[in-house]
Amino acid sequence: MTSTTHPQQTDAVTEHYDAVVVGAGVSGMYALLHLRGMGLSVRTYDGAPRIGGTWWYNRYPGARVDGPSAPLYGYTFSDELVKEWDWTETQSSQPEVLSYLDHFADRFDLRRDIELDTRVDDARYDEATQRWTIETGTGRCVSAAFLICAVGALSTPNTPDIHGIDDFGGRCLHTGHWPEEPVSFEGKRVGVIGTGSSGIQVIPEIAKEAAHVTVFQRTPQYTVPARNRPLKAEELALVRDNWEMVKAGMMAPPAADAALPMAPGNGRSPFEETPEQRHALYQELWEQGTLAFVYGNYAELLVNEEINREVCAFLQGKIREIVDDPDTAEKLIPDHFYGTKRPILDSGYYETYNRDNVTLVDLREDPIEEMTRAGVRTVMGEHPIDMLVLATGFDAISGSMLRLDPMGRGGIRLKEKWESRYHNYLGLMISDFPNLFMIHGPGTPGVLYLMPLGAELETEWIANCLRHMSERGLGAVEPTHEAELAWDEEVSALAEKTLFPRTDSWYTGANIPGKPRHFSVHVGGPAYFHRIAEIAEQGYEGFAFAPATSVGSNDREEDS
Repeated sequence: MTSTTHPQQTDAVTEHYDAVVVGAGVSGMYALLHLRGMGLSVRTYDGAPRIGGTWWYNRYPGARVDGPSAPLYGYTFSDELVKEWDWTETQSSQPEVLSYLDHFADRFDLRRDIELDTRVDDARYDEATQRWTIETGTGRCVSAAFLICAVGALSTPNTPDIHGIDDFGGRCLHTGHWPEEPVSFEGKRVGVIGTGSSGIQVIPEIAKEAAHVTVFQRTPQYTVPARNRPLKAEELALVRDNWEMVKAGMMAPPAADAALPMAPGNGRSPFEETPEQRHALYQELWEQGTLAFVYGNYAELLVNEEINREVCAFLQGKIREIVDDPDTAEKLIPDHFYGTKRPILDSGYYETYNRDNVTLVDLREDPIEEMTRAGVRTVMGEHPIDMLVLATGFDAISGSMLRLDPMGRGGIRLKEKWESRYHNYLGLMISDFPNLFMIHGPGTPGVLYLMPLGAELETEWIANCLRHMSERGLGAVEPTHEAELAWDEEVSALAEKTLFPRTDSWYTGANIPGKPRHFSVHVGGPAYFHRIAEIAEQGYEGFAFAPATSVGSNDREEDS
């Protein structure tokens, strides 16, 4: 595909590109590489001072991936990249993932097309020119035929509305926007609000150093041992030697009789086994640790209430075994279906509550009334602290797009479009927002799939769509409203076959006050990518294309 435009400063403030990518994380950098490889002029903007996206901001102690580093948390498109990068742990730490992304950026010379410390403040679509105008926080104004939003599904921190929090006299930190400089907890009384994935990772690490840690638990969580360890050379070699088979396995369509496409299970039926045999499997998976507790479990885990409750009872028994104080153990017992919130791995989380310097406050029984200058006041009393850590997660999946809040056709803003539902088609495009593409948007597998591989596959779909347009002289594309409604029904119908919608979680937006309650993740795993490929092969059913306008064509010729 030959580029029709090239970056060229035509006046003091405006530059023109074929595509602008918002975000220089895992998804944005791959989008830059792939689109640039098509001959397009591409510019990437990111508000952070360094590449990495979520992996740059989440520098809190204990942060690491929760799946196998090799091969699941790396790009798959380059055999050379797979061979030359040596992961050192089974579940890599945040510094190692960031180093990998630095290596990727350098290996493919991406930095020359990335502007860091550059926040995108606004993006507006012009129907006459079929181009997007993008304004940045540095005062720059650029235009692009296509806007690629790689803004991250987990990148907009959620700060709870606690009365008096601005009056707190100590230091307040958020796990989703951790300081660049090292943070010392030595001798400090530390309060931690939140026990999701980041809280469960950071609390044991803080407890090793702090004088005292008070955990303010909003919702107890299930977690299984991570069993992280050094990655053996022979394990890495096995992945490399069988790379084609490994890649094929990562994209294999689900079995026709799988209870849930994203988690086909171990091939055994729980109803053909005795309770003792099922318990033995749970114990085996517990000892193995890792996400095998989900993906090596019965396929019925996330669709059958009886089996899920049996797994919950097993995990509740583990909590009572590990935690010495019975009252504390009971406070740590969750009351939701296992796996319907984000599956969490830990390194000694429950054991942390056996330390003399750790106290658990159950906010369901003793809610926070306000922050004071000296600490946290709950209904039952005040807890003096020197530092507060908010492990309160993100406005997930839709939050980053709403923060960008682009303006589409007729002046409509995304916040207006998404006021009650995240209307889109395939999780990739939004009607009334022509030539805007999302990566890991609402309605994709995103947070329930392999993020790097998912980013590759979604980007390749976008690139093929752009090629389709170029070959036919088309200047704009967007989905129809009817296609959006049908897609929403398709995603919801899949989810309703599972236990997911029956649990309040950030999957459903329940962690954000006032956010529409809607399960916005496609649970099809690899089946999703086969589905969107099928739609493209059938002539992009559900999309409306428009010929390139003479105004847009003239602009592109002037920019060449």
